[in-house]
Amino acid sequence: MKVVELLSKRIKGEEDVNYNYIYRLLRTNFQLNSGDKKSEVQSYGIEAERQDICNGNIINIEREFIKNISPHRHKVQELLRLVYNNTVSPIHLIDVLGEYVDSCVIDFDEELVETVQSNY
Repeated sequence: MKVVELLSKRIKGEEDVNYNYIYRLLRTNFQLNSGDKKSEVQSYGIEAERQDICNGNIINIEREFIKNISPHRHKVQELLRLVYNNTVSPIHLIDVLGEYVDSCVIDFDEELVETVQSNY
């Protein structure tokens, strides 16, 4: 996986604890199979990380990612902005993006059809 975009923000918490939220747009290759034909397409995902910092020291890290959301970068960038703008915790990443990710599954089917058609 390669990080292609990063958004981050710092939130002042209670007492001496601050929170760094880091959201990453990930790119990886994804293999599509159609019968005996295999094609590789770029796929985009999101990683969310929260660092809990107390007195300048990281005391806890929470991290979660969804690897293959869509082959369409712009769709995943919109989701990245959604989680960034709403300061979504990694703990809730899958709950928040679950339905969006489910609706993007068809993008891989469409990509497979385009790939098969371009090979004929």
